[in-house]
Amino acid sequence: MTTPGPDAAAARSRVDAADWSELATELDAHGCALTPQLLAPEECRALAALYADTALFRSTVDMARHRFGSGQYRYFRHELPAPVAALRAALYPRLLPIARDWADRLGRPAPWPDRLEDWIEQCHAAGQAKSSQILLRYESGDWNALHRDLFGDLVFPLQVVVGLDTQGTDYTGGEFLLVEQRPRAQSRGTVTVLPQGHGLVFTTRDRPVRSSRGWSAAPVRHGVSTVRSGLRHSLGLVFHDA
Repeated sequence: MTTPGPDAAAARSRVDAADWSELATELDAHGCALTPQLLAPEECRALAALYADTALFRSTVDMARHRFGSGQYRYFRHELPAPVAALRAALYPRLLPIARDWADRLGRPAPWPDRLEDWIEQCHAAGQAKSSQILLRYESGDWNALHRDLFGDLVFPLQVVVGLDTQGTDYTGGEFLLVEQRPRAQSRGTVTVLPQGHGLVFTTRDRPVRSSRGWSAAPVRHGVSTVRSGLRHSLGLVFHDA
């Protein structure tokens, strides 16, 4: 089955149209940043509809069963639908300079090669061989507990979630939550409404913040507030495997 959505060239064009300098500034300030529209409404609906096709996924996670919150998400198999693969491949080279800059500030290694394919091969060689791309589905009353998507020692420090439904029309509530643990201070929260078709770039585990001794890593967790009504889907693009 062919899923409507951008091919590789169209995905690159949409991603490249974003002001990545401004997005990097937003990420530095808040740990997250909204992109322009990456998917058209009909493409969003087509991707959300894939949730019913269990053959596309390697596993389904019931969040309540694992005490992750309430709701479900499914991990795609490695054979990703073409629009998902195209968007992920287009985003990686734009996120890579930010990831390397953050690593430099924190005095960490930056093991990520120029090509996404080479990085994923490194993950697999290290035993992280499971696809980590996610389609999430929340009904009324569902929510996602604050967490970090760490699946092994090899981690890419940024990821992207794309809204597939429209808040206020398809669902209410369900805001994206980001909570940053500040050194010797109370945590700071950020709430973002995820517009349909737009991506939210956010930190996987932490971000560099100024300290009296230079730069330090502020741990960050993310989640989703309770969906008050309707149905909310989102696409999670993670740049390391599990």
